[in-house]
Amino acid sequence: MSQPESAVADAQAGGRSGQEPLAKLAKRYGLRRAIARPRFPVYLRQLWERRHFILTYATSRNVSKYNRSALGQLWQVLTPLLNAAIYFLMFGLILGGHKNIEHYPAFLLTGMFIFTYTQRTVTAGAKSISSNLSLIRALHFPRASLPLAYTIQELQQLAISMGVLFVLVIADTREWPNWYWLMIPVVLLLQTMFNIGAGLVVARLGATMRDLNQLLPFITRTWLYASGVFFSIQDKVVDSAGLPQWVANVMYLNPAASYIEWMREILISTHNKQFGHHPPPMVWMSCVFWAVFALCFGFWYFWRSEERYGRG
Repeated sequence: MSQPESAVADAQAGGRSGQEPLAKLAKRYGLRRAIARPRFPVYLRQLWERRHFILTYATSRNVSKYNRSALGQLWQVLTPLLNAAIYFLMFGLILGGHKNIEHYPAFLLTGMFIFTYTQRTVTAGAKSISSNLSLIRALHFPRASLPLAYTIQELQQLAISMGVLFVLVIADTREWPNWYWLMIPVVLLLQTMFNIGAGLVVARLGATMRDLNQLLPFITRTWLYASGVFFSIQDKVVDSAGLPQWVANVMYLNPAASYIEWMREILISTHNKQFGHHPPPMVWMSCVFWAVFALCFGFWYFWRSEERYGRG
């Protein structure tokens, strides 16, 4: 009789006689649960080994997203263009946001595209586990692969949106790219790190809280209005409302506001100069802090419940 068979026989006998608990008996024979959570370093290594699966899964979702539409992949360009036109019409012309901010179209579109990247990643991450239960129950793989794939999918969409944004910014400001534009990949890398962490956190929450997907639209909409997408935080909070500077500084600590503010400073040379100031140093520090903290905490928080995903 082999060792596993002997362990099963002993377990049955022990269960009948009550001599030794099954957990201790399994440990004595070196048996482990099939879905046991691996150690954290091992878990990260397993994710790295499945990097090709994650990238392929994300790409296939992007390709299939517009397959049934008449214009196909052209919608990846048309969607950000249509969004840009609607937002400018509503907030720039009807609400008069363009009156106090120079190059308001570039200002608004930069804020919208950067915020939308985080918003869509968080929303997709919340559904990444609950929408793939059949895959989770059929195959054994690190469950974090799914939120990661959804983040990569949104990053691929952002790459197209950023191409559209660059054209619109140049057309509005009449300025060609400068050396400062080399910082754009740095900002997007830090934002992607934050998005991965945030996506992992909401993925775990969404796997157990079924009402989260109903609450997220209200949460992200509030987040949108608090992130300075449609207005300058310094202008509205300090210069117009007369509130103390620390109130604006607290708003700058919002991760979405930090990434938006930094990207605007890169793309629009006149941004903030019209108000006689530059973003406080805490903007860049906030970007780095949120990227590192969210990534580390997100992986740890998601990994802690690895054994529970797909049950129930």
